[in-house]
Amino acid sequence: MPYFILMLAVLAETIGTTALQASQQFSRPLPSIIVVVAYGAAFYLLAIALRTFPVGVAYAMWSGMGIVFIAIIGFAVFGQTLDMAAIIGIALIMSGILVINLFSGTATH
Repeated sequence: MPYFILMLAVLAETIGTTALQASQQFSRPLPSIIVVVAYGAAFYLLAIALRTFPVGVAYAMWSGMGIVFIAIIGFAVFGQTLDMAAIIGIALIMSGILVINLFSGTATH
C-alpha cells in the first residue's frame, strides 16, 4: 500500500505539472485551478507515504518518477524534444530509482 500511495502522489504531481504548462503562466483559469488542487493532493499523499518511507528515499522516488513522466508527457503532448544528454540523464534517474528499490534496505522503514 505505501508504494501505491507514493504512486498516487507522483500521478498528482504529474497532473499538476502538466496543468502548469497548460495554464500558460496562470493566465488560463481551469488549468490554474488544476495546478493548485493537484499539487495539494501530491503533497498530502507524499506526507502519507512518509509514514513508511524515509524522507530522502520518498522524495527521490517521487521527484525522479515525476521527472520521467513529465519528460514523456512533454514529448507526447507538448511536442517538446530532448537531446541525448537529457535522455541519458533521465535514464540515470530511472537507474537510481531502481537501485534504491532493489538493493537499498532503507526503501521502507
